[in-house]
Amino acid sequence: MPGFVLQAAPVPDEVDPAAVRVGFTVSRKVGNAVTRNRVRRRLREVARLVIGAQARPDLDYVLVGRQAAIRRDFAALQRELLEALKRLRALNVVATP
Repeated sequence: MPGFVLQAAPVPDEVDPAAVRVGFTVSRKVGNAVTRNRVRRRLREVARLVIGAQARPDLDYVLVGRQAAIRRDFAALQRELLEALKRLRALNVVATP
């Protein structure tokens, strides 16, 4: 995705799988501390809205911020995260009776 890279890994056995865990990282290549923190805040909010509601709880997630996340429309970031979850087959599919 233009604004970030999404990585997923299985939750270790010794960790409570009830809570979805998400990590964030932004390289110094993205910009100064103010810019990196802005990217991190934007990714944190996108993750709160999308991953908390639609991601599989048996996976841990890491969002790696890219420079494009600074200028990217917030709605576009949300759509891209949803698309990234689909590509990783990490969407929480609830069976309906």
